[in-house]
Amino acid sequence: MDIKNSELIDIDFIFEMYKVATEYQKQRVIDIWPEFDKEMVKNEIIEKRQFKLIIKNQIVCVWVVTFDDPYIWGEKNNSKSIYIHRLATHKDHRGNNFALKVVEWAKEYALKNDKKYIRLDTVGHNKKLIKHYTNCGFKFLGLTQLSVSENLPDHYQNTSVSLFEIEI
Repeated sequence: MDIKNSELIDIDFIFEMYKVATEYQKQRVIDIWPEFDKEMVKNEIIEKRQFKLIIKNQIVCVWVVTFDDPYIWGEKNNSKSIYIHRLATHKDHRGNNFALKVVEWAKEYALKNDKKYIRLDTVGHNKKLIKHYTNCGFKFLGLTQLSVSENLPDHYQNTSVSLFEIEI
């Protein structure tokens, strides 16, 4: 197993993973990811904030990190956190608890970047996902209501989100 920065040559595969994850969300009747902007993902890759977990030369999981998330976290946003977004596991590798591997990696990554918290959010009140992330070590901080904002993707418009945090 290896964790590396995603590369521009990975972008089509990343978007295929997003597409399959969205189809999976539709089957589960949970909040669904929108189609993400390719230019946004390209910039995340160039900025070295998009990551991939590789096993036997195959990408099995991807995610994005940011150091600031004021539009979702509001007054709770702080400079001592990393924020994980768009954690997606390849359909052939679901059920292998890669989120735990991402958490282990995130702890080291946060410490290297002088951060104290790992944070993530999910849209809605998905009890199964809340249980999954708490099993990975996150503390469920509850729901918060977002308003309409041009700074947020479509799936974050005027909805509630579940907030999670690990203190290192």
